[in-house]
Amino acid sequence: MPKFLLKRWHGMHIVWIFALLAALTLILFIYQWVIALIALILCCVLGYYTLKAEQAFRKDLNRYVATLSHRVKRAGSEVIHGLPFGIVLYNEEKIIEWHNPFVAHMLGEDSLIGKSLFELFPALKNRKEKELKLEMAMNNNIYEVQINPEERLLYLTDITQLKSLQLRYDEEKLALGIVMLDNLDEATQGLDDQTRSIMMAKVTGEITEWAQKHNVYLRRTASDRYLVLMDQKGLKALEQSRFEILDDVRDITIEHKLPLTLSIGIASGTSSITELGHWAQTSLDMALGRGGDQAAVKVGERLSFYGGRSNALEKRTRVRARVISHALRDLIKDCDKVIIMGHKYPDMDAIGAAIGVLKMAHVSNKEGYIVLEGVNPSIQKLMEMIYEDETLNRWFITPEQALQITNSRSLAVVVDTHRAVMTPEPRLLQMTQRKVVVDHHRRSEDFIQDATLVYMEPYASSTCELVTELLQYFHERLTMGILDATALLAGIVVDTKSFSLRTGARTFEAASFLRRNGADSLLIQQLLKEDLEYFIQKAEVIKNAVVIFDHIALAVNEPGRKYSQLLIAQVADTLLTMTGIMASFVISERPDGLIGISARSLGQMNVQLVMERMGGGGHLTNAATQIEGTVAEATQRLKQVLSEIHAEEGLFE
Repeated sequence: MPKFLLKRWHGMHIVWIFALLAALTLILFIYQWVIALIALILCCVLGYYTLKAEQAFRKDLNRYVATLSHRVKRAGSEVIHGLPFGIVLYNEEKIIEWHNPFVAHMLGEDSLIGKSLFELFPALKNRKEKELKLEMAMNNNIYEVQINPEERLLYLTDITQLKSLQLRYDEEKLALGIVMLDNLDEATQGLDDQTRSIMMAKVTGEITEWAQKHNVYLRRTASDRYLVLMDQKGLKALEQSRFEILDDVRDITIEHKLPLTLSIGIASGTSSITELGHWAQTSLDMALGRGGDQAAVKVGERLSFYGGRSNALEKRTRVRARVISHALRDLIKDCDKVIIMGHKYPDMDAIGAAIGVLKMAHVSNKEGYIVLEGVNPSIQKLMEMIYEDETLNRWFITPEQALQITNSRSLAVVVDTHRAVMTPEPRLLQMTQRKVVVDHHRRSEDFIQDATLVYMEPYASSTCELVTELLQYFHERLTMGILDATALLAGIVVDTKSFSLRTGARTFEAASFLRRNGADSLLIQQLLKEDLEYFIQKAEVIKNAVVIFDHIALAVNEPGRKYSQLLIAQVADTLLTMTGIMASFVISERPDGLIGISARSLGQMNVQLVMERMGGGGHLTNAATQIEGTVAEATQRLKQVLSEIHAEEGLFE
């Protein structure tokens, strides 16, 4: 306790004694005035002493307070000058008025007063008005800047070490993957043991060398499957190399006529090992669903694809088709009705496949309905024939009618698409618990969730081909009407461009089955005829075509002239027949106000990758998208995407 406070404590006792004597003096004046006079003198002496003590106390108190203020001020100054972060005060003209030593040391100068804030900290120029916290790099360090605009005050904190630790943490995150030889049985079928062993040794050696090169842990779990573990840094290196192992494995086995290809699924971005394994398997399924020979990488919400430059190999075995057909038959028998949907504004392939599934439902003595919204001009003639056929027309319903009759026991079958947003009525998929997807397109990210049965084969020419194979195993004594078989065959003819593109042995076998069941090829020719005015419209677009990147035909329609997506696609098909053209792109306004882009290739270029970057999708040789904006903006964006792909890995194989 300070001495002056101790004196104050003694003085308070004297005051109490003085008060007590004063009271006694008053009493003594009544009885003994002599004694009272003596007591009065004593009271005066005590009063004088008390006054002097109070004055001394106040003087000592003022001295103590002055000393304490000085110490506090000095300590505050030392604290501000020794803070481990910077403080900057600036005026309305953004000129520095004061700063603590940390800022001067940070910039390597003695004083920054009078200098421009933006000149010293350029990162502040581009900040948004409401952005009160940002990061900037200066002199190999990273600083976090907090802004107090009301006080015109900056706080600068060195977060270099924190960022370094965060980067190290991110780089050391676990990434799990699965590498699969997606056509091992097909590639080795018919090979003798010696040739098979040599080929497998080459492939295994190439994969092992790739893993060692990129510091990847590799563990073989089956004859055609490997488990890989790596950190985030290794995964980034693999993505930068664009998974060259895909091309290496394909190249070393190409001498066997049917080269082996890899499919890779990798996942990262979660601390749960269980969830990581699930994501890795989902990524692999995505790669396989897109035709194989590619890598699918899922990091958090990001899903990236690499490779996919070769076409999917046709499978020579029909075991999967038979298994899927029997499973679909059991599902149909166990439901109360079958709701069949293609994509919006269906083409010949979607309608033909839907009619094929409708036949399966009727053979199983179940009600089947095809949901149709809007008629594509390309199927107008077929729909007119269907409307005249009373037995078939009654099973076509609108989305509103479908919503009224669908329940949880209904079976929803989606053909020629696997994206819910592409169907005429996505709510139907939520109303039923069982869903089936039959499609020949490469799998995209927004796949229909919780599908009970999925039959996706990117090697197939069309969905009609897949449905025809299912019909062959669906019932032993299946009979088809002429219109049913013709619609299925027409879908195959249209998607293969009269059997000139994407055809395999199974395509012709499916066509033969349909011909045996009454498909009329002459009727197909009538369905596919076009009038003279329509042909002239296509010619108007074709005349605007130019050649870019030596082998790509690009036709951009004149602004203001609108054409249907069908015509745009047919122009792209026509351009592909020109000499020296390996891929074609057609851009035009559509009647709905969107900009339509159709892309085609002969297989040397994966136009699906191009359209996916434009917001669309499709197949390796057949893809499209619809975007908002103008024709000029779409053209510029397409050229930019083509330039990026060309710089990354080349446009053609």
